[in-house]
Amino acid sequence: MATAYRPYEPGTEPRGHLVPAALKAPFQGRVWREFLYVLISLPMAILTFVYTVTMIALGAGLLITFLGVPVLGAALAGCRALGVVERARARALLGLEVAEPEPVLGRRGGRGGRRGPVAWVGALLRSGTSWRHVIYALIHLPWAVFSFGFAVAFTCYGWGFATYPLWRWVFPRYLDEPGLQVFGDDHGRNFYLDTPFEIAVTCAAGVLVLLLTPWIMRALTSVDRIMVTGLLGPSRLASRVWELESDRGTVVDTAAADLRRIERDLHDGAQARLVALAMDLGLAKEKLEEDPEAAAKMVDEAHGEVKLALQELRDLARGIHPAILTDRGLGPALSALAARCTVPVKATVDLPQRPAPAIEGIVYFTVSELLQNISKHSGARTAEVDVWRTEDRVMLQITDDGRGGADTSTGSGLAGLAERIDSVDGVLVVHSPPGGPTTVTAELPWR
Repeated sequence: MATAYRPYEPGTEPRGHLVPAALKAPFQGRVWREFLYVLISLPMAILTFVYTVTMIALGAGLLITFLGVPVLGAALAGCRALGVVERARARALLGLEVAEPEPVLGRRGGRGGRRGPVAWVGALLRSGTSWRHVIYALIHLPWAVFSFGFAVAFTCYGWGFATYPLWRWVFPRYLDEPGLQVFGDDHGRNFYLDTPFEIAVTCAAGVLVLLLTPWIMRALTSVDRIMVTGLLGPSRLASRVWELESDRGTVVDTAAADLRRIERDLHDGAQARLVALAMDLGLAKEKLEEDPEAAAKMVDEAHGEVKLALQELRDLARGIHPAILTDRGLGPALSALAARCTVPVKATVDLPQRPAPAIEGIVYFTVSELLQNISKHSGARTAEVDVWRTEDRVMLQITDDGRGGADTSTGSGLAGLAERIDSVDGVLVVHSPPGGPTTVTAELPWR
């Protein structure tokens, strides 16, 4: 969930929080966690650099023998293991959530299609993720040395100057000097920070450095964030592949659920009615010569059953893909949905042309599902449906003045709608505070 941050405005501090945020920033836990991250980065960078260079060089040197490839595989596996530690450290101290990279998958081979050590080592060597871990180990050391020295010097000078009046007494008492020496030469020209004005300026400079510390720490760790995310996380291609695989699973599950629903509706509704109709017509045929009046009555009842069966088949066909949507588009189709809703609905569709048929179908069934929820659960008096196009996206917004409280995380029908929309790279956002009103916004691709 995104959080909006407003700039500080003087005079707007709530009671009990009268200290400006800038003065509290150097003492916040976030700054000290980032400082701790920078401190730990140096020994970790040395460890990963030494391990990587040693193992890669050893493996490359042994490539003339059969030991080179296993050693290189061990080097890459160790780099990936160190990457796990680095991601955990970034997660704990920087609050940076980095997904695990794609696992190493060797080619199937051998009896039974098992993956052996040779295939696993080959997959390690072919994996771009493994080599990105190596690159991280090599370039992290120089940056860790720079950030460590800069952060330690900046922090020590800041706290040292800010607290200079508290420890200045050390110089005249133990070092026989009036104060902290700024410079000196062999000709006896020395400058000490010993007058009240100089002490005050030194303290003010230290406070200024401390106030800049949060920004310095954030700037230093921002580079680490970029390196950890770009080199130790999953690649964009792998993330896209996983997303597409997840979307494919969602589409397959949705299609299977729709097929089961259609089969159930046919079996329990139209099919059962048609079986009963066939039996009634058979009985009417037998009675046609013996009792024509009874046969006529049975045929009349069968005629009514035919009408009901046709209505059920028509409703079922509308649930699969309504004819009005195919023939006339979203505007008339959504107007028909609004007319059938038990709550008064105002439908507005502003589309210069028709989107892709698949997108039309998703928009239609999304509106249908949401209007059913409004009718059954919202307690609303009115509702509105708006559909329009923005660049290459279709925007859908449905609002109602009901009781609110709708949520996609409760495993309700909204969660299924969110998954279906996500399967085509769309987004579903629900804003439904308790007491209402409820606004559901969906964004889908045009094609």
